[in-house]
Amino acid sequence: MVHATPVFRFMGDRSLLVELGEKISPDVNRCVQELMLQLQQARLPGVREFAPGYRSLLVVFDPLTLSPSELKERIMDVAARPGSAGRPQAKLLTVPVFYGGEYGPDLEGVAGHLGISTDEVIRLHTETMYRVYMIGFTPGYPYMGELPAALAVPRRSTPRTRVPKGSVGIAQRQTGIYSVESPGGWQIIGWTPIELFDPARRLPSLLEMGDGVKFEAVRKVEI
Repeated sequence: MVHATPVFRFMGDRSLLVELGEKISPDVNRCVQELMLQLQQARLPGVREFAPGYRSLLVVFDPLTLSPSELKERIMDVAARPGSAGRPQAKLLTVPVFYGGEYGPDLEGVAGHLGISTDEVIRLHTETMYRVYMIGFTPGYPYMGELPAALAVPRRSTPRTRVPKGSVGIAQRQTGIYSVESPGGWQIIGWTPIELFDPARRLPSLLEMGDGVKFEAVRKVEI
């Protein structure tokens, strides 16, 4: 199931980081997702939580129930088995976005940095189907990739202390949506009214690892 030999790094006495690749890629990220699903099905005693990332899986465990060396052996055994857990049905979500102006205060700066028009920035951002690599930073925040190379820009030199909920940002080869109001340093190019995180829902996060997202430029009258 796992294409690369897992690399194990203990993070303190209760967490084990399992790295499944050196580079960020959809294939490596799918391996992370599949290993997590297989470990969930295996129901290893003492395992308390999983935190998947771009290319790694953090396994939180109880060292009084499962020793670190035993956990490592169990994970290697599961990773060597043919995939049987399957992947959950990925959602494909179209996200309406108001680009520029009060909604995207960094759009013109991004265009200037790249030497292209704001319309070209919007076109490039909306023409790609993005994979949700992980959820993190704040509840429900989707890290998505890969952003077209022609849109790769650095983070802001000075992060904002307040980024409105729903803000759509880009940084390097990533794009994301601020699920709650928070500080942040990504370049904000637009805003969406979609509610990404609602603790009252059965599944609070609208998006999950492996889902697909397509952005759509809209005008306010279209919402």
